[in-house]
Amino acid sequence: MPSVLLATFKPFNKIAVDGIEKICKDNGLTFDKIEGYKTQEELYAAAESAEACIVRSDKLDEEFFNRAKNLKIVVRAGAGVDTIDLDAASKHHVVVENTPGQNANAVAEMVFGLLIAMKRNHFDATSGREIRGSTLGLYGCGNVSRAMIEVSKGFAMKCYAYDPFLSDEQIKESGAEPLHDLKELFKCDIVSLHVPATPQTVNSINEDLMSLMPKNGVLVDAARHEVVDEDSIISMFQKRPDLGYISDVGFTKMEELKEKIGAYQMKKQLIVTPKKMGAQTLESNINAGLAAAKQIAAYFKDGSAIHQVNGKAF
Repeated sequence: MPSVLLATFKPFNKIAVDGIEKICKDNGLTFDKIEGYKTQEELYAAAESAEACIVRSDKLDEEFFNRAKNLKIVVRAGAGVDTIDLDAASKHHVVVENTPGQNANAVAEMVFGLLIAMKRNHFDATSGREIRGSTLGLYGCGNVSRAMIEVSKGFAMKCYAYDPFLSDEQIKESGAEPLHDLKELFKCDIVSLHVPATPQTVNSINEDLMSLMPKNGVLVDAARHEVVDEDSIISMFQKRPDLGYISDVGFTKMEELKEKIGAYQMKKQLIVTPKKMGAQTLESNINAGLAAAKQIAAYFKDGSAIHQVNGKAF
């Protein structure tokens, strides 16, 4: 019976853990778990006998794969795999999958909640603005963006999307109008980023693009902090006190920004969540965990690996 290890320093909700265990047992898989571990060594030791592993944002480096000699598959319960050494996994012939789309609605709802909070001045008893009828520009048109489009219908928004990896037809099917130039996207009232950190996207959202935004425009990053050039945020906020920036991925130059524009103005223009909160819902937690378990069961049943992220061949 193949063995499955649930390894998370940030534990799943108990409902998710119980569901994962049930799926494993129903499919003839043994189940073990290590939750809230304190050191990498604890993780390495726990994985030594595992044939499959479910993780969240846990760090799986080359030493992990060196030690986990029986490992055949890792499933990241979530979308991002930047904490997993994919080259090391491939070298050790380990399939790596993610569970795309399971947290999409959670992220979309969070973005709209933060947008409303910003537009209404954090409900500080002053007069704010509405988002109904605004234009929404989406950089990347994957699962989260499609969820954003669905939510936006309730606000009568017109949606545009720029995604060089999708055809016009695919973008139109998602409910957005396709654009072919990133600069055009920044003419929207709200621009929301949903792209990974790659050599092409790191620091790509800069002052040149932000300067194109209309009055009272808002930039949202719920993807990866590396994509936005923080120096450009500081510069633009000094020039354009009407602009807003919402980040679910941190902001490392908070003190410098505060020094430049003052605490009061910074509160008006900037919202930064205390940690990455997009997927932090009970439903998302359960969905991703159960999807991961089902994907492992499918792999051991017939070799299925439909969400493999480290290539079909090693």
